[in-house]
Amino acid sequence: MTQDELKAAVADAAIKEIEPSLDSNTVLGIGTGSTVNLFIDRLGPLRDRFQGAVASSEASAERLKAWGIEVFELNSVGTLPFYIDGADEVSDHLRMVKGGGAALTREKIVAACAERFICIADASKYVAQLGDFPLPVEVIPMARSYVGRELVKLGASPVYRQGVTTDNGNPIIDCYDFMIDDPLAMEARLNAIAGVVTNGLFAARGADVLLLGKDDSVERIAGQ
Repeated sequence: MTQDELKAAVADAAIKEIEPSLDSNTVLGIGTGSTVNLFIDRLGPLRDRFQGAVASSEASAERLKAWGIEVFELNSVGTLPFYIDGADEVSDHLRMVKGGGAALTREKIVAACAERFICIADASKYVAQLGDFPLPVEVIPMARSYVGRELVKLGASPVYRQGVTTDNGNPIIDCYDFMIDDPLAMEARLNAIAGVVTNGLFAARGADVLLLGKDDSVERIAGQ
């Protein structure tokens, strides 16, 4: 299968994963990205089966609304039964690098409010060690240079993502040449740098289930 076909297959699998639990009170957490867009397109015809969704980006919110799905503010909802999102990289412990689409902060917040995080990804995203994909760090604008210097001290090659502003109004620094031995410790260490909003390591709150698209099937991998 092509990569697009693999993304479609995992989107279908995610629908099957959540469909038995949908009811009129269900509010879903929805992530951001090309794979999630395919999931939203499959969720649209089921819009009368659940109450609505919380989106991790303005782009996903608009796509949900286009399908007639009500979009709620997270503050008005509380706990979510499911959060469905993709990943730029995912390891065998279901820790992830996310933020290629610059939605990492809102993704991390919505994921924190979810009872179950379902990651949907094609096999190219499954890695033995996180770090080949440049790790995004969202920063307060005035702290950009300072944070960059601190990232260099940690061994990264930081690059300002030109022309990109998050939905929160902040810039992104991408960390290249930065293989990550201990994602949990590095996530905390990066977040402790003054001026960092958050970073794209999802280790403290990893996925509960990975639906991984392979050439001939979708493998379901449960978190350890």
